[in-house]
Amino acid sequence: MEWAGRRLDAKSVADAAVAVAVALIIRYAIVDPPGPSSHWPAWSAWPVAAVVSFPVALRRRRPRAMLALACATAAAVTMAGAVAAGAIWLTFTPAVLVLYLVATTASIAWSSAGLAVCLLAEVSAVLVFYAQVFPGLDPAAAPSEIPPAWPIEIGMVTVLLTVAWAVGTVVRWRRETTARLVRHLAEAAVTDERRRIARELHDVIGHSMSLIAVKATVANHVADARPQEVRAALAVIEQTSRSTLAEIHRVLDLLRSDGDPRQARLPVPGMADLPELAVHARSAGVEVDLAVRGEAALPAAVAMSVYRIVQQALTNVVTHVGPTRCSVTVDAGGREAVIEVVDDGPRHGRPPRPGSADRGGHGLIGMRERVKMYGGTFDAGPRPEGGFRVSARLPYAPDGTPA
Repeated sequence: MEWAGRRLDAKSVADAAVAVAVALIIRYAIVDPPGPSSHWPAWSAWPVAAVVSFPVALRRRRPRAMLALACATAAAVTMAGAVAAGAIWLTFTPAVLVLYLVATTASIAWSSAGLAVCLLAEVSAVLVFYAQVFPGLDPAAAPSEIPPAWPIEIGMVTVLLTVAWAVGTVVRWRRETTARLVRHLAEAAVTDERRRIARELHDVIGHSMSLIAVKATVANHVADARPQEVRAALAVIEQTSRSTLAEIHRVLDLLRSDGDPRQARLPVPGMADLPELAVHARSAGVEVDLAVRGEAALPAAVAMSVYRIVQQALTNVVTHVGPTRCSVTVDAGGREAVIEVVDDGPRHGRPPRPGSADRGGHGLIGMRERVKMYGGTFDAGPRPEGGFRVSARLPYAPDGTPA
């Protein structure tokens, strides 16, 4: 607010300076006109110039009222003969400046009405001046190269007013177009952020709930025969629930405290958390062989995408296949991250779980979208020898942006 007030004050000072400059020009034109001099006394040029130029100084505070005042005073002093022939168009210069501001701030209908009123006022005033005042003026001491004539005066004022209105209208249209574009970009950014958060929540909850469902099923089946396995399953469920709540809190903190440095945030998952994913999958009966190759330190955004892709791939294995063997390979070198998750399919001739044939749904869509952000390649599908394979390649620039 303080900065906006300073800018407004600076513009008001600039308008006041312009008003003074215009008043000096009008006063000089009245005293030393190109045509016959006014029959008013010479000292009257000062108050006439000040009154005509006054609306320019206050045009930002009351633009519509100042436009009406500028047109009225210019027309009045012209019909009263206080101006000189050949320089009447200067008297309407303040109306031109105010009309430009009105066109940049008011609606097209209002500014058009203002233009029409100003044109009517200047045409009427010039015609009255040349019909009633001009014949009674003394001839100029030195004839001008361009003799005073009402068509020239009307043409000059009409052109100035029309150009000011047209330029102001274009400026207003560009401002509105820019404002609409900014709003559209802001809305698009909000939509993208919502999609990203929804994808994060899907990955977190889907992975954890799959493990919890598997362990709860095991505990339910062996509750009477092997109570020690029930306790182990409950321990896994407890640990998974706690980590899931922490992840959900981290994602929701992005909504509550975006841009607030006072709000503490949990670290973003990355490459260092891949072994924990393997541990969770092993607790659900999946034998995971994890291999991370390459010594390059991935940018945080790329590392999180790698983590989420591996997380969703392992979630699909736990959900759709059950106990099996799975290999996870991550190669982080050469300005790209290459991920491959391969499972052997159901063991001992067990029928696949419902939905395991194609493993479609939001999981594969989310992985494909993450890869698409980096302009990489993604492939997922069943293997001829059995099982399922997920492969992704994420090229990236040194700063973590897509390559």
